[in-house]
Amino acid sequence: MVFDFDAPTNRLNTDSIRWDTFDQDKVLPLWVADMDFQSPPCVINALSKRIQEGIYGYTHGPSHFNQVIAQYLLDQYEWKVEPDWIVILPSVVSGLYTAVQQLTKTDEAVLIPNPVYHHLRLACTSSGRQFQEMRLELKDGRWILPSNELTSLVTNKTKLALFCNPQNPGSTVFTREELQTFGNFCLKNDLWICSDEIHAGLVLDESKKHIPLASISKEISEKTITLMSLNKTFNFPGIGLAWAVAENPLLRKAIQVGLHQTIAAPSLLAYTATMAAIEEGDPWRQELIQYLRGNRDLIHEKINAIKGLSIGKMEGSYLAWIDCTQLGHQNPYQALLDAGLATSPGNQFNRDQFVRLNFGTQRKRVNQALDIFQKAFT
Repeated sequence: MVFDFDAPTNRLNTDSIRWDTFDQDKVLPLWVADMDFQSPPCVINALSKRIQEGIYGYTHGPSHFNQVIAQYLLDQYEWKVEPDWIVILPSVVSGLYTAVQQLTKTDEAVLIPNPVYHHLRLACTSSGRQFQEMRLELKDGRWILPSNELTSLVTNKTKLALFCNPQNPGSTVFTREELQTFGNFCLKNDLWICSDEIHAGLVLDESKKHIPLASISKEISEKTITLMSLNKTFNFPGIGLAWAVAENPLLRKAIQVGLHQTIAAPSLLAYTATMAAIEEGDPWRQELIQYLRGNRDLIHEKINAIKGLSIGKMEGSYLAWIDCTQLGHQNPYQALLDAGLATSPGNQFNRDQFVRLNFGTQRKRVNQALDIFQKAFT
């Protein structure tokens, strides 16, 4: 490998949320979803060059930035979008909150998956929207939507469905057929869709590829806001940038509410990092995926060998969704924390008997984490 992902990194005294929250002498923190690898050299070099210029004034996106993103989407996902469908945002999370606030009224409701990244739920509760949970089921090791049960969740107040692909925390990379089924369900019930696709660049399953939900058909595209970013894939969420893709001009208008007012624009350095990742970052990404596959395989083997624990297929991203139900333990998250490992607790995703483990780290740390699982539960 050209890039050394086993190289030790030290994130102490760097104001890291993940590494500063717990006592570093007692707890290995593998919870918040950023990685412990340095960003690609192309990103570091581009940022260094920009910083050396010494002037950091008010900024705008690089010329033809939307065209560059559109070409990237075509190259990576065979998804043809027009540059003017793209709206630049500071983050995917801000887009989620804006979509809920602008596409529903206070007396209307939203569908969200369960389990799912907690900000999809918080986007509803913080704006006073009711929500119904589409409870994912484990089938052949994959967390998928129970399509035959979705209709029962819809009422005349349901106006929006939130989606996550690849799924966080379940890591499912949805197939074309699964996306078609969900998209058609939303069309049939006249629902707007907001699809969080921030992990699109991190498909680990060799037999899968990321398919944007909005790419399935023009009809689905007209109902969908797609939220994307390179923050996760290239590990620069602290200076990151996101974008929304919306073919429908009504949706583009909605997702821009508050931009440059209550919602700040991306920083100068965010544009720099994103452009460098698009133009030069793919060789690094390909090697990262290979390394993460090794971590995934190790976790799958060791976790499924511990009685009372199980884990499904990890098709995308660097998050392991571990089922502790059969342990019969009241609080598996706390048991692991007491043993020296911080994971994300299952109740954050509305599944109390699960934990989420971030394996975007050096293999030595993954092995340390697995040793703690063994210590805590055997």
